[in-house]
Amino acid sequence: MNQLDLEQEIGKMARAMMTRNTQIGDALIAHLRTQFTHEEVAGLVLVSLERLIWFDSELFLWTIQNFIPADVVQEIRRITSVAIYKQLIGKKFMPGKDFSVDADGKLLLNDKAKKAILPNLQSSQPSRAGLT
Repeated sequence: MNQLDLEQEIGKMARAMMTRNTQIGDALIAHLRTQFTHEEVAGLVLVSLERLIWFDSELFLWTIQNFIPADVVQEIRRITSVAIYKQLIGKKFMPGKDFSVDADGKLLLNDKAKKAILPNLQSSQPSRAGLT
């Protein structure tokens, strides 16, 4: 698959998300699973979500909650956790001290690490035990 084909698949996915029709989404994701690996499908959905958030943040949240299958959401979590993990290490944060990953794959950050990743985000949640 070349860049143009990939771009077309991303566009199809973003448009399918905009319909809020889960049957269309299920059919499109089923088709993509025949063409790509699980990680590639999740990556394609992730890029489509990035496009969607520019148009409608409410629809973005609805899509995550209702449109994307749980296994794809889990793979997106894994992809983004690894990317953030690498970014934090690159910024000299220490795994186990400043951040870690729980048994469900959720990234746990202390306040300092949160501010490094999302500088405009105000911490609304207390730090997790062991990450202060």
